[in-house]
Amino acid sequence: MKKLKIALSVFVSVVVALTGLLFVGCKKKDFTHIVFNEVTHSIFYAPFYAAINLGYLKDEGLSISLTNGGGSNVSMTALLSGSADMILAGPETVVYTNMEGVSDQPKVFGQLTQTDGSFVVSKKGADFDINDLVGETIIGGRAGGMPAMTLAYAIKQCAGLELGTGEGKVNLRDNVDFNAIASEFENSNAAFCTLFEPNATNLVKAHPDKYHVVKSVAELVNMEKIPYTCFIAKQSYLKDHGDIAEKFLRAVNRAYLYLKDCYENDHLEDAAKALIASFDGMTLQDLEIAVEAYYRIDAFSSDMVMSEESFQTLIKITQFAGMTNGNTNYNEIVTNEIANRVLAN
Repeated sequence: MKKLKIALSVFVSVVVALTGLLFVGCKKKDFTHIVFNEVTHSIFYAPFYAAINLGYLKDEGLSISLTNGGGSNVSMTALLSGSADMILAGPETVVYTNMEGVSDQPKVFGQLTQTDGSFVVSKKGADFDINDLVGETIIGGRAGGMPAMTLAYAIKQCAGLELGTGEGKVNLRDNVDFNAIASEFENSNAAFCTLFEPNATNLVKAHPDKYHVVKSVAELVNMEKIPYTCFIAKQSYLKDHGDIAEKFLRAVNRAYLYLKDCYENDHLEDAAKALIASFDGMTLQDLEIAVEAYYRIDAFSSDMVMSEESFQTLIKITQFAGMTNGNTNYNEIVTNEIANRVLAN
């Protein structure tokens, strides 16, 4: 549990340091405008961007401004400090803040993705089997973050391989910040890394003879349902502005259904057009490939409700990584009340 104590200590210290940066002013806040922090900018969150670009948020009377956290811990800090109304981040960060007894506890109020959305990128060629990781180094992100924890779960629990350094083991590096994985991969001797889209495609496009996208991590965990990224807000915000949260989820769910229809009816170009405004430098073809890949692995939650069963899978992964003791109350972390209202309507 030493790793847990260090990670939580650093996390809480950053929160405390940034809490003093709260903006206080005389102007009354417009709660139809959502100040939103996303853990990273990825096509893995396609329904969220489509809701913005297709005008679905506007249809609900909402506007939004985005900032990028570059990691769930940074996004949670933005929420706790008051610099964001809502965040899109890994639900494990809510578990960590709950363990620390944070006042005005953040809660998951909607689930966006239900599996790992990263892909294994290889320097060793296009053919890949998970046993190819033996004796090699793979960069998986930051200790305590869902990408690194889920990758460890896939390697050890699902494939039965041993983590560590030396012969017969898989060296999983979990000391790299989320936004630095691609750069570290290029400049290190690691044979593999995991990246989300569009980072995976962009890296391969830049070096088509050097790198290959070989497998989704979702396939490595046997397509097991994992609550991976969720919409999170403080309890006080959900109590006072539950109507805003409901309108927000309704817009995102509408976008999910639009993109799903594009995928199922082979209208991927329309899906790409709904996203391209959010991804400078990507072509329509790049976006079509990514949307197809994410709908193919059933990446998105169709109802935005986090079940207690999938929550227990999350706890199992965090416990396996040594980040929690497994004694976490589902009802203290998750509220499905708002998502259920969207479904009912």
